[in-house]
Amino acid sequence: MADTGEPLELLRSRPAQERADAARNREKVLAAAAALFAEKGIEDVSMDAVAAAAGVGKGTLFRRFGDKSGLAVALLDERERDLQERVLSGPAPLGPGAPAPERLTAFVEAYLDYLFDHLGLVRMSETASPGARYRIGAYRFWHRHAAILLAAARPGCDAEVLSHVLLAAVGAEVAGVLQEECGRERARRGILELAGALVRPER
Repeated sequence: MADTGEPLELLRSRPAQERADAARNREKVLAAAAALFAEKGIEDVSMDAVAAAAGVGKGTLFRRFGDKSGLAVALLDERERDLQERVLSGPAPLGPGAPAPERLTAFVEAYLDYLFDHLGLVRMSETASPGARYRIGAYRFWHRHAAILLAAARPGCDAEVLSHVLLAAVGAEVAGVLQEECGRERARRGILELAGALVRPER
């Protein structure tokens, strides 16, 4: 079964129109936050420290981002949009043109790269409040994409539920525990084995 032609749209969290000064401040804040998080660790960086490093007022920072989880979401935005663009129009098997099982495996592999490379930020964005992960726009994209591929690979399955099950395996909290207890590569193998089992047709 080839490409499913899914009706997915790129999900952007950045406003379409932004004043030049606001855009400059945004980039200064994100650059400062990224540098501080990399140097000291996310948990040891305060919003006050980010504001001071970026040269903006604390009020500006809190109004724009709310808290550190808001900063995490903003820092992840570009990485998420890059992955979304590769899913929508990149080369197969991650992009269109490959059979659904191959595309799902490629998606899980690419998502795991993104997840483990930015685990601290993803964890903060997903756990800021109960259910935060499911309110992030990108989650709806990942869920829709996986559900379409699962439905194509296993006609008649409850793809909506199975998509949530698969994405539960790549949540940041789960990934963090798996990395600590099993190591990253073993965790990757296990999650990919689950993805393979989900797209395997029933006998």
